Amino acid sequence: MLEVSKRGQAMPVSPFRKLLPYAEAARQQGKIVYPLNIGQPDVLTPPELLDAVRHADVKVLGYAPGAGTDSYRRKLETYYQRAGIPARFEHIMVTTAGSEAIHFAMLTCLNPGDEVIVAEPFYGTYTAFAIAAGVSIVAVTAHIEDGFALPPLADFEAVITERTRAILICNPSNPTGYVYRRDELEALLGLCKRHDLYLLSDEAYREYCYDGAQATSALSLAGGEKHVVMLDTISKRYSACGAHVGALVTRNPDVWQAAFHFGQMRICPPVLEMLAAEAAADLPASYFDGTRAEYQARRDLTVAALQAMPGVTCPVPGGAFYVVARLPVDDAEKFGQWLLEDFTLDNQTLMLSPANGFYHTPGLGRQEVRLAYVINRTDLAAALTCLAQALLQYPGRTASQPAGLAEAATAS
Repeated sequence: MLEVSKRGQAMPVSPFRKLLPYAEAARQQGKIVYPLNIGQPDVLTPPELLDAVRHADVKVLGYAPGAGTDSYRRKLETYYQRAGIPARFEHIMVTTAGSEAIHFAMLTCLNPGDEVIVAEPFYGTYTAFAIAAGVSIVAVTAHIEDGFALPPLADFEAVITERTRAILICNPSNPTGYVYRRDELEALLGLCKRHDLYLLSDEAYREYCYDGAQATSALSLAGGEKHVVMLDTISKRYSACGAHVGALVTRNPDVWQAAFHFGQMRICPPVLEMLAAEAAADLPASYFDGTRAEYQARRDLTVAALQAMPGVTCPVPGGAFYVVARLPVDDAEKFGQWLLEDFTLDNQTLMLSPANGFYHTPGLGRQEVRLAYVINRTDLAAALTCLAQALLQYPGRTASQPAGLAEAATAS
């Protein structure tokens, strides 16, 4: 019988686009739907990026070098050095978005059948890249009661097998906003060194840490030259999600060369978008001051509103622009669909991401949601007002209960 591949059958639905058909139907009915489901900021893209493309002196839009243009890689080197990250021109491979960097890292560092350890909840698309690479994810669980802090090192060590090849982290974290401390990263690197593993570090949100915190790049850790592969993108940094320019950065020449060979399959990264990325790299560090302050204000508004809702558990995220909250509902996915199909407040509702799609362990995250505080504060406040009212009206509302009982109930 003719059928799609096992990879195709196993490929999950995007956790942040799962409810999109219901949102589109709601909009067709004339409802205002506030999109808190996906990390698409409404912060304006710096005009320098767009001007670089508008004024490009290009007669023939040809191929670029497979690792990216020399001029952009030089600009990235300067950007990384300014950020305290010891990356040089020869360590940098430009990719088509951060997604390709993640995919190439898995293809380069792991063989089919190998295992990568990831702290859950994690960026849901990691699952898709692992399936595409024939790799198995082994999850170590972080808990909302601890603010989704890095699980104990013993939990990582306990799941290492002869098939383990890497540990994958996102710092600051998507979806939880947790910011890993330097000592936590050093402990993870020490574990990787003892067991001869790669440390894959997704650092898409490094500029957006709050309350004076700063993100530590795994690439800056002493002794990590052989082990660390950094995965990067301009998408969130400059509110340029559609540009699709990322980077795989490593001081391990064998990993870089293998990734470059994978890159040759797609010939080159996007040329016009690299011109925009060059312009972004020229922006002063002060550019981030305003955007960081805006995101922190949105975070504060979101967390205060959630913590004021009866029965809601909401830790304070230290970075990125997401928060994972536990709601007093029977099932967050059902609740999200109900929000779009059956609920309205002054003809308004919201779309959120059910958090079960960010967990690997079945049953976890069933009462949790990820909210992206990426829309302006007026709309964000309206969306959160909708959420508060919806929780009072939802037929599947549950009584607030201790975390252990909640997890037991959701796993049953």
